[in-house]
Amino acid sequence: MIRIKTYLVIFISITGLVMANNTENKKAVFAAGCFWGVESTFQQMDGVKSTTVGYIGGKVKNPSYELVCTGLTGHAEAVEIVYNPNEVTFEKLVDTFFELHDPTTLNRQGPDIGTQYRSAAYFSNDDEKQIIENKINTLNESGKFTSKIVTEIEAISDFYNAEDYHQDYYKKRGIDGCAI
Repeated sequence: MIRIKTYLVIFISITGLVMANNTENKKAVFAAGCFWGVESTFQQMDGVKSTTVGYIGGKVKNPSYELVCTGLTGHAEAVEIVYNPNEVTFEKLVDTFFELHDPTTLNRQGPDIGTQYRSAAYFSNDDEKQIIENKINTLNESGKFTSKIVTEIEAISDFYNAEDYHQDYYKKRGIDGCAI
């Protein structure tokens, strides 16, 4: 009987540990110019489980890359990030987002020009929206940039995966990152 109780205690303890560590992953979406370099940066972060490049914020369902590049659909090139909040916080993702691009240029990053290359941070709840707003206010007040931040803050809307040849673009080509 004592042996059964011991095994039962061990089983319950292990089950409890597994359940406590089984936090549901969350999603974040950021647009910061060409999605290849943005994806590559987030893929290197601890706690990021997967990334998908695609399009968000437009008027057309299931747009193609060619259609988005016309600037007529209203979509931004973006990266959807699946992350474990026990390993990396949404705030850390936002910090990284603002470090990897110039959030003061309207509809442009480096040589890429057009609304599809705009800076935008997307939220799924009020806490995430507040984190983004606080970061923008802090950066604007810090003087880090000579111009004000123009990053759009929007609720996450329909996200459409980009074509397969865009996924893991740098990894597939053995490139470390964007030179911009």
